[in-house]
Amino acid sequence: MAARRNKCLLNLLSRGTISFRHDKIQQKNLLYTQQKSAQCRRTAASISTAKTVLTPHLSSHLAGRSYKDLYDTSVNDPDTFWGSIAKERLTWTRQFDQVKDCNLSSGKINWFLGGQLNVSVNCLDVHVARHPERVALIWERDEPATEVKVTYRELLETTCRLANTLKSHGIQKGDRVAIYMPVSPIAVAAMLACARIGAVHTVVFAGFSSEALAGRIQDAQCKAVITCNQGVRGGRLINLKSTVDTAVQSCPSVQHVFVAQRTNNSVPMGKHDIPLEEAMEKESAECAPEPMGSEEMLFLLYTSGSTGKPKGVVHTQAGYLLYASLTHQYVFDYRAGDVFGCVADIGWITGHSYVVYGPLANGATTVLFESMPVYPDPGRYWETVERLRINQFYGAPTAIRLLLKYDENWVKKYDRSSLKTLGSVGEPINHEAWEWFHNVVGDGRCPLVDTWWQTETGGVCIAPRPAEEGAEIRPAMAMRPFFGIQPALLGEKGQIITGNDASGALCISQPWPGMARTIFGDHERFVDAYFKPYPGYYFTGDGAYRSPEGYYQITGRMDDVINISGHRLGTAEIEDALDEHPSVPETAVIGIPHDIKGEVPFAFVVLKDSGAEKQQVILEELQKLVASKIAKYAVPDHFLIVKRLPKTRSGKIMRRILRKIAMEQTENLGDVSTLDDPSVVTEVIQAYKQQKVQASK
Repeated sequence: MAARRNKCLLNLLSRGTISFRHDKIQQKNLLYTQQKSAQCRRTAASISTAKTVLTPHLSSHLAGRSYKDLYDTSVNDPDTFWGSIAKERLTWTRQFDQVKDCNLSSGKINWFLGGQLNVSVNCLDVHVARHPERVALIWERDEPATEVKVTYRELLETTCRLANTLKSHGIQKGDRVAIYMPVSPIAVAAMLACARIGAVHTVVFAGFSSEALAGRIQDAQCKAVITCNQGVRGGRLINLKSTVDTAVQSCPSVQHVFVAQRTNNSVPMGKHDIPLEEAMEKESAECAPEPMGSEEMLFLLYTSGSTGKPKGVVHTQAGYLLYASLTHQYVFDYRAGDVFGCVADIGWITGHSYVVYGPLANGATTVLFESMPVYPDPGRYWETVERLRINQFYGAPTAIRLLLKYDENWVKKYDRSSLKTLGSVGEPINHEAWEWFHNVVGDGRCPLVDTWWQTETGGVCIAPRPAEEGAEIRPAMAMRPFFGIQPALLGEKGQIITGNDASGALCISQPWPGMARTIFGDHERFVDAYFKPYPGYYFTGDGAYRSPEGYYQITGRMDDVINISGHRLGTAEIEDALDEHPSVPETAVIGIPHDIKGEVPFAFVVLKDSGAEKQQVILEELQKLVASKIAKYAVPDHFLIVKRLPKTRSGKIMRRILRKIAMEQTENLGDVSTLDDPSVVTEVIQAYKQQKVQASK
């Protein structure tokens, strides 16, 4: 009977609004939780009474201290600070023996050594033991006003059935599992199911092409893929299963493809394919959690770098969960009973940390937003805020810039009085977007936290909150480092830039629990990218300005990575795709500003001999090539065909010059003395002007 009810739950989760019936969770699961909670209980007050003012209750040892004192302790005595918090906030199966063992020069990062826990227990079981009927997830489906609510009890049951399904098909601790799914409860359960049995998940954004998906599966050597028959976004169907089918043809490591049903439409099923809901129906609603060492892998997440190959960033168990939990609570001033609305996709780190792991570790109600900000109209976000009574709203500047182009009525027609905190993520927010977000959406009464962090940092590192009570928030500034984060500005020669009112390369001078541990299968690349540029420091790849008051403002990337609608993408990745065309011997891609997307790619393309008619065909083929190899959002907005590219004598393309040409700043090109042939610059400028004239006709 229980299995039948669960099948209904799974099917209705994918198809419509439901009212739940609850099965009794057997005593074995709760006994495990109660025993471990007794060993090291969370402090309930750390969630229910926490404030981002003078005395946040981080732990009993740190209670009653001022914000300044807490921050100073976090950087001057990190063992005491993080050790006391970890003991009280996390439920351990075995306590850790040592808080940390780190060396930034060699990229060695270890936290909470000797400790064992299970992330899914900390996100589910501990809350089921206390408040099983609390809503864990509100799935804001693509179809307006058809939200689905899932309690912690139901999410635990679904997670356990999915975990048992994986185990019964040979997935074991340490195996990698790719998740290629839309934002949905079953996708969250897939992540937690992997965590429960000790498998390593790698979530791939469900907008990536089959080739991009295959590359990530191959690099991680995934044993299984979990997907849906289709996705739904903006009223359109996305054929996810067919993308997976194409991808796994070149992925011999994949033994099974588990297919969930998001729509009623059938899709072809092959010998490796398993209907997920049917398989889960046969499994028990109990699954004993695997005790995991603090430094064992929790997940891989692929992100772009300055080379063409995406890198699999590794995050481990205890340190990541603790940091995601702490930043979720204190940056956004989360309180028990709040509805937390982060509208990011789970395919990105924001979705991992602030849709799934951070909120669930804190026993929060977290919103899963499947749709788009302008579907079915530009009021979608704010209608959702009214209907779900969202308290914290966390979104990207790209969406805000898009929405401010519409009439303010699309915002003001909806009741937004539930909002308490607004947040911005993915890229620095510009002043116009900040002011509109704060004054129009938040009615000038909600603190707006402009958060700076990365896939590699695991969670927010610089933000206006937490801070002293009443501390100012400056528009479009990240401002203050979080606990344990000690920023440093370094100059071109590696010197430390002291004092305020200064700019430099943004580095972090000491480790923190949430930071990435390595790049999967390539620790040397990890060290080269983050620790070699400035020995003894973590190099973020960003530049920053420190104001006279000591606040930080991010000034942009310092390497060949661009930020398209909040998604980081290496220019080399686009160049690699373009260079595969047989008529293209060489390309150079740079990022230029865009009013809505923040940045867009601009491609300079060298072609083999071809006439004007053929050039247009080639450009259309290049657009399709990038879309098929990476994703549609990676297709350059601008192409310029040139005869040659400006290069130094050593053969390095001078992208700095190309960027100035694309931005029409040719009156100040800077030093061109290192170019092998400076006349190339004139050629490129003339080609740009000629194209502009033709476009205006």
